[in-house]
Amino acid sequence: MIKLQIIGNLGKDCIVKEVNGKTVINFSVAHTERFKDAQGNPKERTTWVECAYWTDRTGIAPYLTRGRTVYAEGAPEADAYTNKEGQAAATLRMRVQSVQLLGGTGTEGGGSTSGNASNTGYASRPVVKTETTPVAEQEDDLPF
Repeated sequence: MIKLQIIGNLGKDCIVKEVNGKTVINFSVAHTERFKDAQGNPKERTTWVECAYWTDRTGIAPYLTRGRTVYAEGAPEADAYTNKEGQAAATLRMRVQSVQLLGGTGTEGGGSTSGNASNTGYASRPVVKTETTPVAEQEDDLPF
């Protein structure tokens, strides 16, 4: 299995849908990389990842809002297509296995990325972490 881990900001509020009796939370995450080109000019490149989180635990959905910083991991998927201008393009998607809210919201000041509500300035907003644990790990009798 290939695993993708991303930290970035949500581009818009998530959308919760029901598809064939299953719940999916769709959201998009952007990560902007800032660098200098060969001539020393500042540049930036933004990568968008379209995320689909299939889960019955939709309690995190109200917190997945535009500008929110999140950590998500899951299985990547890539689709190639031809855009309106006739150029080759690609879309990066991820089937999310876990998502965690981090400190900042993008619209409010400051915040750390530690995920600890007590030191982020967002004590009134709980830090929500949801994960799906494989059955094999749930039934483990390890002594530690």
